[in-house]
Order: sequence, then C-alpha cells, then structure tokens
Amino acid sequence: MRKHYDFSHARPNPYARRLKRPVTIRLDQPTIAYFKALAEETGIPYQTLINLFLRDCAVAGRRPGLRWTPAKGAA
Repeated sequence: MRKHYDFSHARPNPYARRLKRPVTIRLDQPTIAYFKALAEETGIPYQTLINLFLRDCAVAGRRPGLRWTPAKGAA
C-alpha cells in the first residue's frame, strides 16, 4: 500500500446518484414468500425483484387501490 495517493486527476463517481439506499420496510409474510419463490424461479435476489416491481409501479404512475373494509364487530 502506498503512503500517498494522488487524487488530483480524480473525477466524481458518475453512478453515485443511482446508488441504492437501505430502508426498513414491513411486509406481510405472504408477500415475502411470493417474492422469495419468484427469486428461486428466476435466480434474481428477492430484494432486487421487489425493487424492480416498485420502480416499475413508480415509473408507470400506478397507485394502489385503497379500499378500507372495517372488520366485523368494529365500531
């Protein structure tokens, strides 16, 4: 290893904007199982598949159907 490195001709990473950011997200068990099974089929990691799916939804401007049905016996 060198004692000194010359970064005077270095340039910024052109891919830095595209780097992924870790987040915490809570998903239900059937959703995780679905993506893990799909990962086994395709050989693509399940977190990558979830990211691809969410990105596709964002690009297409899809919105989830938000219909709230109260549980029976709830006030």
